[in-house]
Amino acid sequence: MYNIIDIAAVLISVSALFAYINHRFIGLPTTIGVMVIALLVSLLVTVLDLLGLGDFHSAAQQLLGGIDFNETLLHGMLSFLLFAGALHVNLSDLRDQKWIIISLATVGVCTSTFLVGTAAYYLLAILNCHLPYIYCLLFGALISPTDPIAVMATVKRLGVSKELETTIAGESLFNDGVGVVVFMVLLLLLQHPEQITVSHVALLFAEEAIGGVLFGLVLGALGYYLINSIDNYKVEVLITLALVMGGYGLALYLHTSGPIAVVVAGLITGNVLRQHAMSDQTRQSIDDFWELIDEILNVILFALIGLEVLIIPFDAQWVIAGFILIVVVLAARFISVGMPIRLIGLRAQIAPHLVKILVWGGLRGGISVALALSLPLGEFRDLVLFLTYIIVVFSIIVQGLTLGPLIRKLT
Repeated sequence: MYNIIDIAAVLISVSALFAYINHRFIGLPTTIGVMVIALLVSLLVTVLDLLGLGDFHSAAQQLLGGIDFNETLLHGMLSFLLFAGALHVNLSDLRDQKWIIISLATVGVCTSTFLVGTAAYYLLAILNCHLPYIYCLLFGALISPTDPIAVMATVKRLGVSKELETTIAGESLFNDGVGVVVFMVLLLLLQHPEQITVSHVALLFAEEAIGGVLFGLVLGALGYYLINSIDNYKVEVLITLALVMGGYGLALYLHTSGPIAVVVAGLITGNVLRQHAMSDQTRQSIDDFWELIDEILNVILFALIGLEVLIIPFDAQWVIAGFILIVVVLAARFISVGMPIRLIGLRAQIAPHLVKILVWGGLRGGISVALALSLPLGEFRDLVLFLTYIIVVFSIIVQGLTLGPLIRKLT
């Protein structure tokens, strides 16, 4: 049985190898290239196993089986990646786009959850893939929010306008927190239906979303006090690391949204602390440190997504459903994004082609897979996990690689 050091060593070594191969011979964006290579390696291992050439498949399954993807991402990598992403979002630009971002992160996510869940229920029934409606809604909840990790990794290399970058980044940073709350409510409804009341849902939302914002403000204020009182870039970098790790863990303990708290703390650190509490050397050191953390964890995460195909259950009928649901998810995204933006556009100026870019740029990633893995074990979970994986892979590879050409054509 592998211990955590063995798993980390193998995962980092494999990620570094895939990143080198991509940079040296393929030339795709690093995260997408790494995931493509990981998928090809997974396919090769599967083919070798079917041909009886070695026992690589079972060895890979044993290694990957020792990794709790849900725990690794949601309670490990996510806090670092969200903080690193929020660190470079301009707060004044975010304030200018606040109504679009708030509407997409709330109304948009809830609308998409219902549309995807309902469409999936009837579609899967037609294809003889029975899935209870509550599981369909859970699928809608986990696939509707755009993944900030996948989105930020793509947006940073496109060189889009500041307004468009802020809208895309702002939505992805906040809607995953709302999506997780919606998912938690639905999961509670599945496991303990007698506990669900309107007041309970309202309280849960207040604790998670509003509580996350308030706790993030507390973290930001604490960071400001500590960093403003010293001038030592090494200690100040360590303080930001403590804010992320300790703050995220404490937020979960207090039953508030860790992702939202870390995003708010990152925004405060990247704007208020950067301007008023840091020396030039500290700013440069913190930027370099978190950029490196962001790049390393992104590569490892996308390699892990590509390798996870080795342990995901498979059924030929599910493949048909998965490809049809890709279209359903994009259509639901178009409606849930277009509706609030059109309403806001009646009273304010919005960027041209914003809806088209947000629809195609709404990438799904590891968070969706992690949430699917948190469902109760069984056939229903396996189906939801497979459908999620199909959509995530399409989103990252196809949408991720074509988003740049689309934006250049429209802008």
